[in-house]
Amino acid sequence: MKLDFSQPYDFKKIEDGIYRKWEESGYFNPDKLPGKRKKVFTMVMAPPNITGSLHMGHALEYTLSDALARYKRMQGYKTLWLPGTDHAGIATQNAVEKELKKEGLFRHQLGREKFLEKVWAWREKYGHIIIQQLKSLGVSADWSRLRFTMDQDYQKAVAEAFIHYYEKGWIYRGERTINWCSRCATSLSDLEIEYKEEDGKFYYIKYGPLTLGTARPETKLGDTALAVNPKDKRYKKYVGKEIEIQSVDPSIPREAEPKLKTIKIKVIADPAADPEFGTGVIKVTPAHDIADFEIWQRHPEVPITQVIGPNGRMSEKAGIRYRDLKVVEARKQIVEDMQKLGLLEKIEEYKHNVAHCYRCGTMIEPMLSQQWFLKMPELAKLAIYNVKKGKIKFHPKRWEKVYFDWLKNIKDWCISRQIWWGHRLPVWQHDPICIPKSGGENNFEDCALWQASLNEPKCRKCLAGFHQSEDVLDTWFSSALWPFAALGWPMKTGDLDKFYPTDVLMNDRGIINLWDARMIFSGLEFMGKIPFRVLSVHATVLTREGQRMSKSLGTGIDPMELIAKYGRDAVRFAIIWQAMGGQDIRWSEDALIAGKKFLNKIWNASRFVFSQSQSPDKIDFAQKPRPQTNDDKKIMANFQKNKKIISRRLESYEFGPALRVFYDFFWHDFCDQYLESSKKQVQDPKLKSNTGRILIYILGNSLKILHPFLPHITEAIASEKFGLKNNLLIAESWPR
Repeated sequence: MKLDFSQPYDFKKIEDGIYRKWEESGYFNPDKLPGKRKKVFTMVMAPPNITGSLHMGHALEYTLSDALARYKRMQGYKTLWLPGTDHAGIATQNAVEKELKKEGLFRHQLGREKFLEKVWAWREKYGHIIIQQLKSLGVSADWSRLRFTMDQDYQKAVAEAFIHYYEKGWIYRGERTINWCSRCATSLSDLEIEYKEEDGKFYYIKYGPLTLGTARPETKLGDTALAVNPKDKRYKKYVGKEIEIQSVDPSIPREAEPKLKTIKIKVIADPAADPEFGTGVIKVTPAHDIADFEIWQRHPEVPITQVIGPNGRMSEKAGIRYRDLKVVEARKQIVEDMQKLGLLEKIEEYKHNVAHCYRCGTMIEPMLSQQWFLKMPELAKLAIYNVKKGKIKFHPKRWEKVYFDWLKNIKDWCISRQIWWGHRLPVWQHDPICIPKSGGENNFEDCALWQASLNEPKCRKCLAGFHQSEDVLDTWFSSALWPFAALGWPMKTGDLDKFYPTDVLMNDRGIINLWDARMIFSGLEFMGKIPFRVLSVHATVLTREGQRMSKSLGTGIDPMELIAKYGRDAVRFAIIWQAMGGQDIRWSEDALIAGKKFLNKIWNASRFVFSQSQSPDKIDFAQKPRPQTNDDKKIMANFQKNKKIISRRLESYEFGPALRVFYDFFWHDFCDQYLESSKKQVQDPKLKSNTGRILIYILGNSLKILHPFLPHITEAIASEKFGLKNNLLIAESWPR
């Protein structure tokens, strides 16, 4: 590429070819970096979903991570930034089902095998889009090591992890009330739901001598007890007794007028009842409320009745009056019925947080269900201990509290999902009919009902076969293995030996518990070592008005559109410029304008400096010149001072402050002051040569320091005009 400094800076003529030069050099691969590199630096990329396209959160995280990788590479580290993509079970299945719906097809019509063929075909067509977008941002990850969480060897790693936990007795199958998405037809963990504040109503219902408030009157049909706080003196006389109450008779057909039905319900004492909330009395519906299920665990004498089905409609047990109604329809119907029967004392307007599926936005229905769970107490202890001992450091440190709060109150992890795309559980259920071995008798109870195995097992007691569970694992179960499974575990690979544990993980606060904590206990459990030494939690990008960025809300910004308009380096500049620690970013295009102006400043300064050089060949900027004038001394001293500040800032993951420091030095100290004074100095024959050397030295080393932030323009200028040891700035040494 021949640079034409007679023309204004044009990112379109500069940036496109630079990334190809980096890829062709092989320098993204740590094994191909030049020189002796004894120290190793490793990061794993938070794998984006194959359903995704680049959004501003991605752009922030990967730009900061890339700046760190480039800095460490220039420091002489054998630097691996390991990239990958995540199969994103629920999100991908939803995307493919939407495509099928356009053809009038549903997955159950196709069957599991044919449906999965469709998913793999979809992945081949769309799953790599975000990788190309990352390259457009200048991401310098080692693409030769690109991993996918559904690679064959990765699938084996996930199965091995499951079997390890199962044989340890930490995985069990049980019936519990879980979060259920009727649209995705699957369970979700507590961390996979989003709460949205909604306007609703709070209904005060008469229960015989008592009154209680609820936002979900439709679950009244599944009430099996009432609870009051043990310290609440108002209701002490009712505790332990059955009281008669008037309720709606669900056996009356919907078209008929509602009728009253007398039933008995027990009052129990439990600390979950808050005397200060509502009337202090709560209804207990164990099958449709997780907190109520926990009450049931403390009071197992209370029965359980499930009145909402997996399809989000009222079940047979809700009675013919409400059966098959959607939940919102049942709510409207039962409220009308109670009003007619005088069972409703009052209705109040009520703002409350309502749980929704994090993928499709459907309202969550807590539901009693058979699921697979991972016991968490021992794993949580491991994760807490290693952070408390300082083996893993949070930056900023305040995010430790989020981590500890979750782990100290953790529940067993619901790891099974009722979808088809993902890691199928390696557990096998015994066929329902026992087949005795030849010449013998056998009791089905002697056979193992479930076995965990990579392949179909054989019964030790009889000749019956096994069939594999239809469920797949929570996507976060497989992602929890990422730092070591992506390096080859459970095989003993050279990469695993060389690059694990990793050094830094960088991501958003929203996945500290979803992903980071789970990687920590997984790494400790399977590798006996922490997965990373530092967890750098970056800011969240908001709109200028402080709103969450969202495509569905119309508040999202497409980084690819910004790149097309302003260029890659200008977008990187704007992102890093606004990344001032843990404080959330209110995105402003003003920073893009500032970035564009700064790139012009670098270009014009370079044009002037090179105009002072008489060398027809590539220029050497490695040798440090001696200052002769006060202006020389000042610029050399300021450069050394700022170089040290930048290094300290980058070591502390303070990317925005680092860029701002050097921006001020380059724009004001170098361009505004020294370039102007140098114009006079070069007129003096005694000073001209040395002034030219100082200009070259400051510019060349400034391009090095700016490279992690603005890699395209710095590489373009330096690799063409300077005599670089390794031909490319990306592999040059950081200024010492």
